[in-house]
Order: sequence, then structure tokens, then C-alpha cells
Amino acid sequence: MVEDDDAVRRGVVDALRFSGYEVMAAKDGEEGLSLALQARFDLLLLDLVMPKRSGFEILQALQEERPGQAVIILSAKGEEDDRVRGLGLGADDYVVKPFSVRELLARVNAVLRRSTERTSIAGRWEYEQGEVDFARREVRYHGGDREEFSEKEAAILRYLVSNGGRVVAREELLRQVWGLRPSGVVTRTIDMHVVSLRKKLRAPEVVTTVRGKGYMLARG
Repeated sequence: MVEDDDAVRRGVVDALRFSGYEVMAAKDGEEGLSLALQARFDLLLLDLVMPKRSGFEILQALQEERPGQAVIILSAKGEEDDRVRGLGLGADDYVVKPFSVRELLARVNAVLRRSTERTSIAGRWEYEQGEVDFARREVRYHGGDREEFSEKEAAILRYLVSNGGRVVAREELLRQVWGLRPSGVVTRTIDMHVVSLRKKLRAPEVVTTVRGKGYMLARG
């Protein structure tokens, strides 16, 4: 959290910690910019008007250095132009002061849920049998052979790699890869693509089926 108002900062930090979150806090824009670019975190709560650096400057730096970083703006500046500018610089949500702790926690939970579904990985991924080039949509095996992926096969693998370590539900793949609203959709197309993907990877164990839940990338 980056907030120059001591009372607001302490109140929000205490509420977040009471809810089970680990929190780091900065009291001005300069300290906040340093923390935002160097620390590891899931979500940034950011004031706009602060000494030394503005929230807009921090958002701009994040846009360049850490695109896709989840951010909620907390500000007394409720004008439409400020909201549009903040969201245009990559913020996920905009909460106008004064706000209730209950509302803030609901928004924090919502943004964190959405951010776990984001794809943000490098263009290549290496595993035991070879290296995948997502831009070319192909795998280059260590023996020198190559195999091309279909667009959807590459997108599925890229999404699983970006979310390594957690189970990705079929509904989430439908939403993120196919762009479909999964409610009421019954389809075997994901399973068929995964079968083909495993064959092309020459490593069936890489993409693991978690019965009744979905798929996940096996830990290397």
C-alpha cells in the first residue's frame, strides 16, 4: 500500500492483516515507487496525490517495468478524467475516498481473483524434452526435430505455464482461451486439445489432469 495519510494507511493495513494478507506500506510517492518496482507482491493499493511522486508516476513506471501488475487506486480525486487516466495506465479498479473497509476488501478479493487468471510469461518455455517457442507456436526437441502447435494448443499451454503450480478449471480455459462464457457450456474440445498437446510435447505427464477440477502443469 502506498498512502501518505497516516490514519488511512494504518487503518487499511490493519484491516488487510486482520483478513490474513501480508502487507507492505510506503508513506510517500518516492518510497512507494521504489517498493513497487523492487518488491514482490500480488496487488498494489495506490493513492494518487502524494509528496515527492504522484500515483500516476508510479502507474506509468509499473506499466513500463511490470505490465499486468494488479493495482487498485485509492483516492479522494473522484473526477472522471482522473479515473479514466488511472484505468488507462493499467489500474484494475478505482475506489473513491472515503470508503468502507468492507467495500475495499470485496474489491481486493475481486481483483486478486481476476489477476490469477492473467497470462504474463516469456515467449519461451523449456522442459525436459525440449523448448517451446510461443511466438512461432512450435516445440523444438533436444534431438533437433520440431513440431507445430495449433493456435489453441499453444494458447492452452501458454496459459498453463503462466499459472504453473495451480489447477486451472476447464471453465477458466473456455473463458481465457476461447473467449466463451462457460455457464451452461458442455464441450469435450478442451480435452481433445490437451490430448493432442501431450502427444506433441512427447511428455504426457507434463499436463496433469486433476479429476473433477481441471488441468495443471506438472512441477519440474
